[in-house]
Amino acid sequence: MDANLRAVSQWLAEADPRPGNAWAEWEKQGAALLPLGRLFDALRVPAEQVHDVVGSDAAKTVGKVLTAWLDGPVIRDSRSSMGPYYVLIAPGADWDGPAERLSTDTYLGVPRPGHATTLSRWVVLPSYPGALCDTRYVHTLLATTGSLRTVGR
Repeated sequence: MDANLRAVSQWLAEADPRPGNAWAEWEKQGAALLPLGRLFDALRVPAEQVHDVVGSDAAKTVGKVLTAWLDGPVIRDSRSSMGPYYVLIAPGADWDGPAERLSTDTYLGVPRPGHATTLSRWVVLPSYPGALCDTRYVHTLLATTGSLRTVGR
């Protein structure tokens, strides 16, 4: 594991009051249930909405578009083809958009950075510890009615 990926992993693990628990869950199951509201919150965005805005459901295309627009971490629930996306944002960040905000008293299954599981996968990894999506960019992306098919071609 390279130094930046390890630093990102450590930052994510610190969302749990006992970071060792996250490391143990990652080692055993590939994903850890991390509490929201401490280091980050999550916006749950339906797959259909993301795919409509992006103009594709192809994983590479979705990843390229979300990286270009959001430049922050996004996780995908991969248990089904319609599994939602989870956009990580700062706790307390302003949000009045259409996606459901998940925060305190909610846990999110977070895959180990650099790994995928049958339950979830990283669409966009945090580029550094503390990297989160700007809610203004998320709002703009979700408000887009036209397809962004040209991005990533």
